[in-house]
Amino acid sequence: MPDHKAQAPVSLLSHCTSGGCGAKIGPAELSDFLAALPKTGDADLLVGFDHADDAAVYRLDPENAIVSTVDFFPPMVEDPRLFGRIAAANALSDIYAMGGTPLFALNLVCFPQKLDKAVLGEILAGGAEKVAEAGAALAGGHSIYDPEIKYGLAVTGRVHPDRVRLNRSCRDGDCLILTKALGTGLVMAAARVGLASPDRFAAATDGMTRLNRYAAEKTAAFPVNAVTDITGFGLMVHAAEMAGDDHTLVLDFASLPLLPGALEYAGAYLATAAGQRNRNHIAASVDVSALGPAEQEIVFDPQTSGGLLVSVPGDRAQELVDAVRRDDPVAAIVGQVVPRGDAAVIVV
Repeated sequence: MPDHKAQAPVSLLSHCTSGGCGAKIGPAELSDFLAALPKTGDADLLVGFDHADDAAVYRLDPENAIVSTVDFFPPMVEDPRLFGRIAAANALSDIYAMGGTPLFALNLVCFPQKLDKAVLGEILAGGAEKVAEAGAALAGGHSIYDPEIKYGLAVTGRVHPDRVRLNRSCRDGDCLILTKALGTGLVMAAARVGLASPDRFAAATDGMTRLNRYAAEKTAAFPVNAVTDITGFGLMVHAAEMAGDDHTLVLDFASLPLLPGALEYAGAYLATAAGQRNRNHIAASVDVSALGPAEQEIVFDPQTSGGLLVSVPGDRAQELVDAVRRDDPVAAIVGQVVPRGDAAVIVV
């Protein structure tokens, strides 16, 4: 009889140099190139890339618009099915941030030619689970051979043209609600060097796999003024996009929901390169002088499949956060919107 030796487990992290949304090209590196691209004159393109919104929106008729987004990245966990779930939840999030409902998704795959295709099967299975949970259809995709593993989705959704939610339409007096805990970049950095306990790792991955569908559905009954999801550019850059030119967001660090261990890992200098890119991009426009070094790392930390940042009139904020907490128990009111004046874009 031939001697069939068990195949050694595949290490996903050995096939990538960075993982999750921390692999994104930094905002400062992108801004000049995006500014140079030609703008369309199509009046039915309701949302393009002008203001760093989370997805594109194209009007089909007075009652219907499509929402389109794409997101993919290398793994940040060893379990391929878990990686597929995280990547899919992250890609679907942009549709929810725009006030839309996902319709269908296409797989995007980069995979090493010599790696066991059963690993790819597990990644795709994990992604399919989240697409199904979103109530959307998986409709195909595209794959190429690549030395590094990457996976994600192109997602198409629908929204009424009058109910599109933008990232920078907040109003003075609004309160800010954050629906998931911060610190995924820090916890995953700790896990990669063997310092994150199983409980802390599980808390981070549970958050990353939870769809923003449930929080977004709760906001539908409220007069929400602006929404964005917190991903690779971290809380500070995404919040600055929400502030726009006319507002300052005042955030209360003590109110921010944090993943277990995130502040400890920040204090142990487990910050990521993406976090530093975020800091470099926005540092001149924000005031974090009241925070210690570890606390500052939290607000610049790149998030993978992070929560929604929701701007809602102050008199409805507690009611909304109570509703969101039924499915996202860590959701919290974390700040308020005030006029810009001489203040920084963000004050923590």
